[in-house]
Amino acid sequence: MAHLDEVIARVDATISENVIEHMNELLIELSDDAQLSREDRYTQQQRLRTAIAHKGHHQREEAEERRQALTKGGTIL
Repeated sequence: MAHLDEVIARVDATISENVIEHMNELLIELSDDAQLSREDRYTQQQRLRTAIAHKGHHQREEAEERRQALTKGGTIL
């Protein structure tokens, strides 16, 4: 169980870092982790996938807000 606890802590830290590249790297690393059960590996990978999806959605929302702010009352110059 100690290895699983370490993996959970790493996933937590990587998610809190909020950097998609690091989340993807850990996602790939977990694919090769033979010490985890298939279910535990899947659970931690899903946490990373969900965080990546939320980050991507948030970035799209921010880009749209910036575009709206720039075009408010006219067009982008």
